[in-house]
Amino acid sequence: MQPGKLWDIFCRVIDNFGDIGVCWRLAVNLSQRGQRVRLWIDDASALNWMAPAGEAGVQVIPWAESLRPVALPPADIWLEAFGCEIAPEFIATQRVATRPGGQNLIWINLEYLSAEAYVARSHGLPSPVMTGPGRGLVKYFFYPGFIPESGGLLRETDLLARRASFNRDDWLQQLGISWNGEQLLSLFCYEPDALSDLLTQLAGGATPTQLLVTAGRASAAVAAAVNHKNQSEPLWNKGSLLSILHLPALTQSDYDHLLWACDLNFVRGEDSLVRALWAGKPLVWQIYPQSDGVHLVKLQAFLDIIQAPASLREIHQRWNEAPGSPQLPLAPFALTEWQQTVLTARKTQIEGPDLVERLLQFVSKSH
Repeated sequence: MQPGKLWDIFCRVIDNFGDIGVCWRLAVNLSQRGQRVRLWIDDASALNWMAPAGEAGVQVIPWAESLRPVALPPADIWLEAFGCEIAPEFIATQRVATRPGGQNLIWINLEYLSAEAYVARSHGLPSPVMTGPGRGLVKYFFYPGFIPESGGLLRETDLLARRASFNRDDWLQQLGISWNGEQLLSLFCYEPDALSDLLTQLAGGATPTQLLVTAGRASAAVAAAVNHKNQSEPLWNKGSLLSILHLPALTQSDYDHLLWACDLNFVRGEDSLVRALWAGKPLVWQIYPQSDGVHLVKLQAFLDIIQAPASLREIHQRWNEAPGSPQLPLAPFALTEWQQTVLTARKTQIEGPDLVERLLQFVSKSH
């Protein structure tokens, strides 16, 4: 594919760490491979801390601007993230615009990441638009995933080189974290029922631990859990084996560094799961909970595809409040076993093309 295609990426923020995190990484990744990107987003506030330096090849445009006639060069590709639905007003004005070389517009619906079997069946399928201003156009489904028949995973071309050159001591010092060899755990979560058990286990273990808590919901959940334990069990951390550090909001680069620095990473959602996989460290994933329990099927598919051992499955079931999971303290960590699982899964993913490579190949064939 020739460089310099113009992409319109559309994002509506539901979980401001997840949706915008994936879309920003995608936009930057495309830009760094010679593409031009306009990111249309309804709430870009998280970029103030997630990516304060911006990216030269990415233009961020408020979603509201797509609701009125747009006097901009027409994009070669529309990418609709997570079914956010491009504004009809934008479709009406931009679909009729003349594109260089008379090339057709390519419309892609980027779906959520999954390891489920339907990904292989649905990835790349066309969906004719039957109504509205987009009638007559064709939308293509693009499914990120872990198998060759999927859209792959987001990965920068220099990621592994940066990972290999990372110095944990230097980074912790730059962030102002005093570290004397304690076990390091990162925590990015919603409000898991097992959080209190995790704190109890870490405080009662044989290994001094620093729990590095990300800003936002995780920090609030930990503060509430600690306050409750201090009132109900004043001596729960009497040996002071557990120290808790609430981190400031981290840029995407520094969140990667956090994952690289820690001995175990508790992650949530889609973007942080992929970043934890690239980190090559033991991980526990809290999947976004859904009332109908569908998320547990998705979780099981992921554990199957990485060939998770029984110990890793058990903690995932407990951390995600799966029905029938024992309401007992968390089982001991099996970090050596878990890390080997993650490293094996990472090796498999690295051997194939990443998501942006596959996107570019798809667009090239479609043109």
